[in-house]
Amino acid sequence: MKTINLRILGVDEAGRGCVIGPLVVAGVLIDERNEPKLLELGVKDSKLLSRRRREFLAKEIKKVAIDTYIIKLSPAEIDEAVNSQRKLHKLNRLEAQTMAKVIETLRPDIAFVDASDILANRYKQHIVECLPFQVQVISEHKADKKYPVVSAASIIAKVERDRKIDELKAQHGDFGSGYMANPETMAFLETLIKKYGAYPDFVRRSWKPAKIAKTNVKMKQTQLHEEMTKA
Repeated sequence: MKTINLRILGVDEAGRGCVIGPLVVAGVLIDERNEPKLLELGVKDSKLLSRRRREFLAKEIKKVAIDTYIIKLSPAEIDEAVNSQRKLHKLNRLEAQTMAKVIETLRPDIAFVDASDILANRYKQHIVECLPFQVQVISEHKADKKYPVVSAASIIAKVERDRKIDELKAQHGDFGSGYMANPETMAFLETLIKKYGAYPDFVRRSWKPAKIAKTNVKMKQTQLHEEMTKA
């Protein structure tokens, strides 16, 4: 009897919480027989690896994989999802729909996904309802630490996002980590508002840091106006 080798897929994202740049979703499709090769490479959650190591592993992963696929969600797409009052278009749903597109494109026998929703099974259902064919979907929290194929997807996603962030910094200057706790990021956002009066399209305008920076600028401008008036 001929042995059937399953095509297994890992799907993960990078950049979900950052105020600047795209959210990148990546899928890595492999023959199940090649999963040990990922372990031999030392594939693990991208957050546990140096940038240099991630870039090396991304090249090696593509040699092992049957195929890889990347989708980049722009800040405008993310803002539309977050600002929508319709439950179907919240960020978790948008991300689930995007992962479904990756699964549909690569057509695995089994797909392992890193769940963004607090309820992993609900996240699975959001993915499954978007698929035009039946496929086994395993949705778990911290899947990027449990399954090598998901770790591989996290690496591919992170390397692609880093590449895009490098392009943005080359064009607009260093903006730090892109998170609210980073003073450099907040100062950069305030500079953008002062310079343009609004955010360029590479900023997620619906994100809390963007709103806070915009409010800070308005407060400072109002205070300066009042001081000048009194003088």
